[in-house]
Amino acid sequence: MRIGGLQKLTLIDYPGKLAAVVFTQGCNFRCGYCHNPGLVLPKEYCPAVPEEEVMAFLRDRQEYLEGVVVTGGEPTIQEGLISFLDQLKRLGYLVKLDTNGSRPDVLKQVLSLRLVNYVAMDVKASLIRYDEVTNVPVSTEKIKESIRLILDAGIPHEFRTTVVKAFHSAGDLLEIRSLVAGARQYNLQRGRIDGKILDKSLLAREQYSDVEFDHLKEIVSGAMEPAYHS
Repeated sequence: MRIGGLQKLTLIDYPGKLAAVVFTQGCNFRCGYCHNPGLVLPKEYCPAVPEEEVMAFLRDRQEYLEGVVVTGGEPTIQEGLISFLDQLKRLGYLVKLDTNGSRPDVLKQVLSLRLVNYVAMDVKASLIRYDEVTNVPVSTEKIKESIRLILDAGIPHEFRTTVVKAFHSAGDLLEIRSLVAGARQYNLQRGRIDGKILDKSLLAREQYSDVEFDHLKEIVSGAMEPAYHS
């Protein structure tokens, strides 16, 4: 598996757990507001971190860490993902997987083998705007299938959308909320539009103000159904 980075401790990426974060290198989306060109664009790749080095660190920290977050880039495009997750589980770690939902075939395998304890899926846009936001052709049927798999998995999960005014109206966000109806969590995170993003043309576009973004959160929260609890 191609690993682009290792964060040795996080208190926020795995809710309620002390965890490490493994960043996979490579993504099949090209979202303009992405802040991780070193994980997305091959020409920006830093030297990969050897998988053996990562596993050695995690074996050494078994007594102190509770979980491992596997994120990207997009982990489900990695050929070695299943083997890597299996190794983490054999070490006794709780595993959280972050995904964009584009590979339900891989996600189904991961869930059926019980290789993860928590899944977070980024829902990039309303279905009609997926290609616009990701800058690649996307099968929205696969996106919907991944959502269904996560909802039916019976494990902790969350869905989230990075909100950028150019791509996300209140109507778009309500449509996304309806796609994930019954989810334990649907979170909005405000897009940070600065010089680190992939598409610098977004710097000239109007952004949501604090007041506008808070209003969007209120609108979406008001539309939410009671969360599902197993």
